[in-house]
Amino acid sequence: MQYRFLFLFLSLFINFSAKREVRQYKINGFAQGTDYAIMYYATDSLATKPGIDSLLNKIDLSMSLYKKGSLINQFNLAGKQIKIDHLMSDVLKRSFEINRDTKGIFDITVAPLVQAWGFGPKENTKEPSSSEIKSILECVGMKNLKLKNGSLTKTKPCVTIDLNGIAQGYSVDLIAEYLEKKGVKNYVAELGGEIRIAGPKPDGTPMKIGIEGPDKDDIPVIRHIVAVNSGAITTSGSYRKFHQSGKKKISHLINAQTGYPLDNEMISVTVYAKDAITADGYDNALMGMHLNEAMKFVNDRKNLEAYFVYHQSDGAVADTLTKGFKKLLTN
Repeated sequence: MQYRFLFLFLSLFINFSAKREVRQYKINGFAQGTDYAIMYYATDSLATKPGIDSLLNKIDLSMSLYKKGSLINQFNLAGKQIKIDHLMSDVLKRSFEINRDTKGIFDITVAPLVQAWGFGPKENTKEPSSSEIKSILECVGMKNLKLKNGSLTKTKPCVTIDLNGIAQGYSVDLIAEYLEKKGVKNYVAELGGEIRIAGPKPDGTPMKIGIEGPDKDDIPVIRHIVAVNSGAITTSGSYRKFHQSGKKKISHLINAQTGYPLDNEMISVTVYAKDAITADGYDNALMGMHLNEAMKFVNDRKNLEAYFVYHQSDGAVADTLTKGFKKLLTN
């Protein structure tokens, strides 16, 4: 009789467990000077806001220019070399790879130029002169950096780095890693517009993501919807963050080779890749290319797809995309 009762209890428990409802959970917060939003599906609240905030704080202590005493600020103030943690090491290794692949267009030593043009952590409203830019360029170039045995070395004391063009993507990848370690298999994680996806939804349909871009008046709008079950989507653009100089807009994206803000036909670039650190690193580099060059660059690489919004020769706003990106669109 006891065995029959135990069997009945186990059957009821198994049936109850099997019927546990998969719910949608959301976590929202503020980190790295921007908002983050996480949505995931699970039978319980496996991931928590304190867990996410703790993770992002560790990243800030490593790579935030706005965090006093962070490792990146220690390096920028150092005369030659510092020991770094595994977080910065991961980002630096990928940075060197993308720098080589883009022939120097992507360059983390652009920091003093970003500051000189008024987009750095210190307030600055004065535009640099041509002689100032020439002087700063002596301190720019990833050839002036060396990463070895857990240490980052600079060849000149004036060399400083800025990881904002890739660290947010890496942060999103670490959020995804955190979620997966907690047992979350279906999610969308977004930080500052950089997104990592794992699907599908519980009903079997793919995750849907809005692709933003400017309209003819440079007002951000959702231009397309993509449906994906894995990978990362990031966007770099000049229409949100800029200075106005008369009628001219000065982009926050600086050409590390000339020392001047980007001034080409590109308005925004959205990249799809397997992880966010890759997409984030390449979206800035593609902004620094002309459209035909950028299209060829992406088409020559298997694991990249891209969507471009640009100015035509008459000033009109137009868009185009790679064949692989087109396959992701729902509209």
